[in-house]
Formats: sequence, structure tokens, C-alpha cells
Amino acid sequence: MTSPLLAGLNAQQLEAITLPHQSVLVLAGAGSGKTRVLTTRIAYLIQSNQASPYSILAVTFTNKAAKEMLTRINAMLPVNTRGMWVGTFHGLCNRLLRAHYQEAGLPQSFQILDTADQLAMIKRIMKRLSVDDKRFPPRQIQWFINHAKEAGQRAADVIVDDPFSRHLLEFYLAYEQQCNREGVADFAELLLRSYELLNRNEILRDHYRERFDHILVDEFQDTNRLQYNWLKLLAGVGTAHAAAVFVVGDDDQSIYAFRGADTGNMKDFERDFAISTIIKLEQNYRSHGNILSAANTLIENNEQRLGKNLWTAEGEGEPIRVYRAFNDTDEASYIVDEIRALHADGVMLSDIALLYRSNAQSRVLEHSLFNASLPYRVYGGMRFFERMEIKHALAYLRLVANPEDDNALLRIINFPARGIGARSLEHLQDVARQQNSSLWEAALLQCGDEINLDTATASNAKSKKGITGFVILIQTLRRDWEHMPLPQIIERVLLHSGLLSHYTTEREGADRLENLHELVNAAISFVHEAEDDSLPAFLAHASLEAGEHQAGGGQDALQLMTVHAAKGLEFHSVFLSGLEEGLFPHDNSLNEIKGLEEERRLMYVAITRARRRLYFTFAQSRMLHGQTRYNIASRFVEEIPKSFLKWIKPSRDISGSGRMSSYDMGAAFSTASVASGEKLFKRTPVADGQWHIGQAVTHAKFGEGVILNYEGSGSEARVQVNFARAGTKWLMLEYAKLTPG
Repeated sequence: MTSPLLAGLNAQQLEAITLPHQSVLVLAGAGSGKTRVLTTRIAYLIQSNQASPYSILAVTFTNKAAKEMLTRINAMLPVNTRGMWVGTFHGLCNRLLRAHYQEAGLPQSFQILDTADQLAMIKRIMKRLSVDDKRFPPRQIQWFINHAKEAGQRAADVIVDDPFSRHLLEFYLAYEQQCNREGVADFAELLLRSYELLNRNEILRDHYRERFDHILVDEFQDTNRLQYNWLKLLAGVGTAHAAAVFVVGDDDQSIYAFRGADTGNMKDFERDFAISTIIKLEQNYRSHGNILSAANTLIENNEQRLGKNLWTAEGEGEPIRVYRAFNDTDEASYIVDEIRALHADGVMLSDIALLYRSNAQSRVLEHSLFNASLPYRVYGGMRFFERMEIKHALAYLRLVANPEDDNALLRIINFPARGIGARSLEHLQDVARQQNSSLWEAALLQCGDEINLDTATASNAKSKKGITGFVILIQTLRRDWEHMPLPQIIERVLLHSGLLSHYTTEREGADRLENLHELVNAAISFVHEAEDDSLPAFLAHASLEAGEHQAGGGQDALQLMTVHAAKGLEFHSVFLSGLEEGLFPHDNSLNEIKGLEEERRLMYVAITRARRRLYFTFAQSRMLHGQTRYNIASRFVEEIPKSFLKWIKPSRDISGSGRMSSYDMGAAFSTASVASGEKLFKRTPVADGQWHIGQAVTHAKFGEGVILNYEGSGSEARVQVNFARAGTKWLMLEYAKLTPG
């Protein structure tokens, strides 16, 4: 009898889910049901007695995705998922290190530094070492450290060959020492230390290899090298206890190279795991045919791909609408008009997305939406655990759990204000430096006999001034923590820290108070859901959740976001704005094959977000970074066959008052060129009118190219030309010796 779990699956989905014990690569196209395949595979293994829930390890990239996976498994099977190892790379490594903290060389209550806390520590160390932050920007140092860790390199492993990098390496070493002394770990450290632990500890490595018979990985195209090596080590390739590794990914949607994602991991996986089976999920359940055909044709221009072809049984649907705007204001006006029409036809605003490549594009769009009284929401706003008042509360809790945490102490030692000035703090830091101790130990030394914990209470801490009062407060809260449940200790911290009273009296503090109360609710939920409901576990949970988007409720609103933020989402209608050469694809990618291919994958992601209707818009002129830039259409529009596109004529004459450029573009928008889909940006004059934007030119050294932009006049005039062989260059017209192409 066929299992109900397998009902309604297509042939490829069924093949993937019912595979025997073997490693497999599942190429899952956009909208092909990959989450269903992954979760059903887990449920099938359990139901068919091929695996117990505790012999399965499943990795994904967001806590939201991990929770959805567990929810789906619970809905399919009557199984207790609380003990299952399902989570993000960081979450699973945190779990491993908590269980084996001694072997990993960490304190039992080690804390996790999120990105902001890590940067704060780096700035603090820079100040101690008198490092020039103009010559060595803190974020550059942060990138250097994280990049090295993600490559599996400690400071002692990094090889540098220039003075600048040597200074960065020295700072990496100082940062490592500080983290070890404070007993804290950043996100990259969780994975690196977990990898090192398994690599050097044969007993632990064999234990986990024997435990996990099946390893499943979602969004495999987004893995970096260290994550891949961690998986390979845990899987035990070629050993007696080698796990069956089931990876699901789409190389055509790999858009996070800037975060370290390595598309080469997919081909390495084929080789290292001797993959004999690649299953392609190509039936799309999201979009109409014209949208998918456009995406397929576009992505075929990328050479380094495994290859697949999306199709749908839903019919061809409508063509993609393409609008050439005079300028960015005209573009925004067209988008607003179309959104109004869609909404009038019954499409929810929340089911419409307005995408852009760069955040700088959003200003004009938001201004037009505001003027049109169209509610909108910028997707990816401040997250709950990153809000200022929550960070303050968590800093108190971190210090309660681990007084050696200097970052936490510095954040809240004088917040709310308790009379500890900059001079007092500098003195405290001097003492800590002289004693080679934490700031907390220096504070205890400074207070001396003033502290009597037998009589100290949180209330009489307020009667003490400065550092003494602060030390008494934290010591009292630490004593309370030992016999209070998690929600209660959080309530106590909020009350006695002064945070509640501070925001009660602060102007517009009501929202912050609501967030602080919600923190208690988060703790209550955590206690009900987590196996370990301790304060350190909750703080680890908060750090890991800090990167997750918290969706706002309420009013139906249009969704604005970058294309990167749109990955994983889908909408009835999608507007993709700013499709101009130099903007999308971005200028930075035009001189590199890898960069251009990633931009094309980003375009592919944008296209496949749309279910029913898709719009491309671009503008001949656009204000960006305080300058007007003149543009030609993105090559990505040119790479899509005209049969999938419908070119939209401007709805008003050039003499009208609406969507107009401030200069004459008369002949650029002829009816014939609109109908044929030819480029329109061929008549914007450059300098004395001899040249124009979009004109093909030839240079004696650089070869053939197209004029993209210009600036200046007379002898100072120069043009930006995109050369086929040499890339994009700025040339002085007086000396360039260009000839018409």
C-alpha cells in the first residue's frame, strides 16, 4: 500500500524521496517544491523505519526555515521532534559546543557575539592598541577575521605578503586572545571551533558519525568552504559509518558570493561523494510559462552551471511588460499607476513586490508611493533582537550569565545613567589593562570593602553611586538568577536595571516598552519549546535569531525590497525597477566573468519571484548619489527573446507635465522603436552633440564599445564606454580618438 506521504508527488519528487541509503544531489529549481521534498524525505525515512528521528541531521540557513521544517514533519508524522538535530549551521554547531564545551576549550556559559557585538569588540581592541581607524577601518578588520575563519584559518594559519595585511593579521591574533580570555564566540567561531573539535577528537567524531545515518542539507548552493568541509567531516566519506548525504540546491540561485558562498561546492560534492544520481526538479508550481521561459533563456548565458529547464503545466500566461522611462520620476509614476490598477482588480498590495538592485534606488519610489497614498513596507527593517532597547536588556542578561563579558558591561554600565562618566570608565579600563583582567574584575577590585553581598539588594543598589551601585546590582541579579525561572529573572532585570522606568519617561518610549515586555513573552515561549531553558541557552537563541526578519502585522501594504532580500519569497505581481547597464548588472561586476554571472543569477531570482505578472522598468536618466547618470537598458533585457516581452508605450506626450525629463528626448521615443523593442537611448547628446548615449564606438587600443555615460563639457568632457574586451572605462573626449562603431 502506497504511503499517504507520497500522494500527489511528481515522478522526480517521488524518486528523490524514496531513494535508498545513498548520497544524492537534488537540483531544485525555483518553485519546484524543494521544501516539500526535503521534509517528506525525512518523514519517509522515519515512517519506513530506515532511520530514527535521532539519527537524522538536517541543516538549513535560517531559523525560520528550520522551524517550518519541524512543523511540516510534525504535521506528517506523530513524532516528537524536540530532540531532533534540525537547525542552521550556527545553531547546530552551538548545540555541539554546548554539549562538549570542555573538549572545545570554552567556558560552560560561553556567550555568542552577534555582528554588532563583534564590531564593538574590534573597536575596543583598536582603541587599546591605538590603531588608526582611518587606515584600518573596523569593518575591514571584521571582514578579514571572518573571511579567514570561514576559510578554516586561525591567525597562525594565515599567510600574508604585504605590510597592510600583516597588520590585519596581528589584529586577528589580538582579537583571538581577547575572545578566549572573555569566553565568547562570534558566528564564524562557532563553525570553526566545531570543525576543529571533530577533526582532532576521534572519539567524538566517531560518535557522531555512528549517530547520524542521514544528513540532509537545504540551500546547498549557499554553503561556504568551511561549512562544506564540516559536512564532509561529519559524513565520514569512505568510512564504515558514512552517512547518506541528501543535498538540495540550485546553482542558478547562488547569489551570496559576498558572504562566502561557493558554487563550486556542488561540483566538489559530486566528486567527493562519488555521486551517481542527480535528480532535477524542473516542474515549477509557482509561475506562468512566459515568466519561466524568460528565466530559462536568460540563465543559459551562464557557462558555469549544472543545467536544468523549468516548466509548468499552468499555461503561458501574460508576457512580461517592459517600460522605458524618461527618468526615475517617470519610472516611479508608471509603477504607481500599475499598482493602483492591479489593486483595483483585486490583487492585495501585500502580494505585490517592488524590487531594486540597490537601496539607493528606493528614495524616488518611496516618495511617489507616499504622494499616491499607497501604503508600503520596506522589507528587512530593524529586527526584534537588534532593536536598541532589546540589545540593552540582553546585555544585562549576558552580564548576569557571564560577568567576564566586557562588551556587555561597556554597553550598560552607565545606561540608564548612574553617574559613571568617561573618566571613571577610562580608569576602570586602565586597571583592567594593568591587572590583565576583565573589566568586571577591575570593578570588584575598585569597590573593595564597599560591597557586602549579605545585605545587598537590588533596591539598595540604587542608593550607591557609580560603579559600586552597578556592581551590587549585577551581583544581586546573579544571586537571584540561581533560583528563578527564566521569564522571572528577565522581568527582574528589566525592573531593577532601570530600563522600564527609563523608557516610561522617555518621549515616544511606548513602543520600546512594548518590545521589552515582548522579550518576557519570548522567554516564556522559549521555556515551552526548548530542551534547555537556561539563561545561557536563551541568550544563544537570541543571538542566533538576531538575523531573522520579524514580519510586521497590520495594514495591507506593498512590499519594497532589494532583489537579494526577495530570495525565497513569491508574489502575484513583481516590478523589477532600474534595469540599466551599470545598475543591474552592477558596475562592479562588469569586468569579471564570475561577477557578471552572479548578477545574472540575481536577475534569475528576481524573475522567478513572480507568479502571474512581471514588469521590467528602466530609466534613461537617474539621480543616484547626488548625480544624474544617463543609461542604456540592461543587457539582461536584451538577453530575453522579444516574444516573451510586451513593450509599453509612454502614456503621456513629452510635452505633458507628468512623467517628463527636464530635457528634450523627442525622437528617442518614436512609436516605431517602442513597437519593435529597439533600444531608445540613442539620441541623448554628449558634449557638443557629436556623440550620444548608446552609440557604438571604436577605440584604437580598447576595440569596440558602447557609450554609457558622460560628464563635463568642452575640454573637460569625458565619456564612459563599455568595451567588449577591456570593460568599462572613462575617457577624455579631447584625447580619446573615438570613431563611430
